[in-house]
Amino acid sequence: MSQPDTMFASRSVPRHLVRGALGLPLMVAAFALVPWLGPLALLLVIPAAVLLRGCPTCWALGLAQTCALSPPASAAESRPRR
Repeated sequence: MSQPDTMFASRSVPRHLVRGALGLPLMVAAFALVPWLGPLALLLVIPAAVLLRGCPTCWALGLAQTCALSPPASAAESRPRR
């Protein structure tokens, strides 16, 4: 059996979510700031693309891969402590 494609997956779901929380606002800011900063604002796309490992769709695909590869939480871990 072959290994699943994990090109966009991260080591953990929280790490992947942090990358998205940093990359997505940078991507939006790159295009929102064009009227004020001109083409210079588009330089924000570079760190955003690095954080997202491509486009927002690539990030979402990586999130799905990361969730599929991460071990499921056991019932004991999901219960609140008393």
